[in-house]
Amino acid sequence: MKKIAFYLFGFLVFSSSIDAQEYSVPRTPDGNPDLQGVWQAINTAVWDIQDHSSQWGMPAGQGVVVGNDLPYQASALEKRQINYENRLTDDPEANCKMVGVPRITYMPYPFQIIQTPNQIVMTYEWVHSIRNIYMNSEHPEGPIQWYMGDSRGYWDGDTLVVDVVHFTDETWFDRSGNYHGEGLHVIERYTRLGPDHMQYDVTVEDPEIFTEPWHMSMPLYRRQEENIRILEYECYALAEDRQETN
Repeated sequence: MKKIAFYLFGFLVFSSSIDAQEYSVPRTPDGNPDLQGVWQAINTAVWDIQDHSSQWGMPAGQGVVVGNDLPYQASALEKRQINYENRLTDDPEANCKMVGVPRITYMPYPFQIIQTPNQIVMTYEWVHSIRNIYMNSEHPEGPIQWYMGDSRGYWDGDTLVVDVVHFTDETWFDRSGNYHGEGLHVIERYTRLGPDHMQYDVTVEDPEIFTEPWHMSMPLYRRQEENIRILEYECYALAEDRQETN
């Protein structure tokens, strides 16, 4: 099953490359693919990255994990179960915290990509999160613990590849309690497939928590509204108002 998942992930990436070749990708003045715009994932991965039925506070949905299997270390399963049992109160997202990478990409809110030759900036509607991707540069020496990690990017043909390390262990992958440690290593691939579609592929590594790397894959969609922009979502302020009302 794991081999099948690996080959399936490779097929998805390969298929994305074929689609990208058939599509004439717009380019920035420096010749790189233009990924700029306001994008959003449309799925239920924020609640559970695996296939799941509906539950209280969670709609049913198809997962985004290739092969639908998460290769947890036996020693990590107990914490995952505890997280699940306390998910409504302990999920960092439920407490208005930054949700980290890659979860920030499949939150049910839009994000905007802004490009320069040396840096790509992603601004997210969720709690005003901002992420800087520094191009063609090395990660700083650790240990460093950041909610969004440290992102370094480069172009692999027409695909933006982002290598992310230096995470805190205070974020989850979803509301179902799937989690990681400080040793999380994320590799993201962003590939334009058409004027309004982009493929998002992720490889996750964390030897302390998982026995081997695993993959996620999903499409991203360009928001079509006229004058679309990132709006304010003051989660903390809304939470404080609710507490005062109660």
